[in-house]
Amino acid sequence: MPIPPPLPPPRPPSGTETKADVVCIGETMAVLSPPDARPLARQSALALAVGGAESNVACGLVALGHSAAWLGRVGDDPLGRRVLEDLTARGVDVSGVRTDPARPTGVYFKDTGPEGTGTHYYRRDSAAAAMDTGLASLPLLHRARVLHLSGITAALSDSCAELVTHIVSRRAVPGPVISFDVNHRPALWRHRPVDAAPTLMELARGADLVFVGRDEAETLWGTRTAQDVRDLLGPGPVLVVKDAGHGATVYCADGEETFVPTPATRVVERVGAGDAFAAGYLAALLEDRSPANGLRLGHLAAAATLSTREDVAAVLTRDTLDRHLALDDAAWSALRLT
Repeated sequence: MPIPPPLPPPRPPSGTETKADVVCIGETMAVLSPPDARPLARQSALALAVGGAESNVACGLVALGHSAAWLGRVGDDPLGRRVLEDLTARGVDVSGVRTDPARPTGVYFKDTGPEGTGTHYYRRDSAAAAMDTGLASLPLLHRARVLHLSGITAALSDSCAELVTHIVSRRAVPGPVISFDVNHRPALWRHRPVDAAPTLMELARGADLVFVGRDEAETLWGTRTAQDVRDLLGPGPVLVVKDAGHGATVYCADGEETFVPTPATRVVERVGAGDAFAAGYLAALLEDRSPANGLRLGHLAAAATLSTREDVAAVLTRDTLDRHLALDDAAWSALRLT
């Protein structure tokens, strides 16, 4: 049984126009990371890379063999150029990205420690914070099969919140499936006068496909179980509830419920794992796979990222992925990705 909602058929571009199956909209930043497990304050050198929830999803989709674009804004600065160069090198379409001559590219630092990897963001008044509803008019969005956004963008600024609402709730781009990752970041919402909980609930209810962690849903909305989230959200969107090392559950629009346990995985760093999961699930959606295999492919993509300090990791080969997806339930439950 395919994963609902049904996708629109591919629409080839005309002339020299570009097309991507999935367009991911949000902020991408420069990332400075320690080379080892020592805390940030004790490091003398840092590695420069790029990262952002939505572009991580785009990179993951390309690694899984699908066409994806990232859409956002970067500063007219060396870090903005690095973002565009890195994403282009990974095969992501950045043709719709706008360069802002007046605002900088955002930056974040990773800080490793015994409790896991922390993150420190320097993104206020960044180029991405100036995104607005004008992005919704770009032809790239109207040719896509899926548009993917997250609650991070909704928290960046009033104009960003308006953009997300414009696409998700008002359906300013008719046709594509709207995928929404709740991605609640409490620190971002402290700078906005609106409450995160009702804002993110409204957006989730307006989407076709929603990703949310069981723990973040509990923090936001007071729900305790995946079923509680389904009951609160209502019957509209397809809902994927991730429960870390326990597993993930998908509730389809027709009422079907599917749970797939998380395979045993070596965890080096958790940053980016949720984005990888979304990329895996969306790849399965594009491939018309079953709900169970959507969750499995999400778990496999997330496991690859969990096992490295990179925000976007190299995934398993397609042959290996297909073998894992073909396992029976008992063999899957015994699978160890370590």
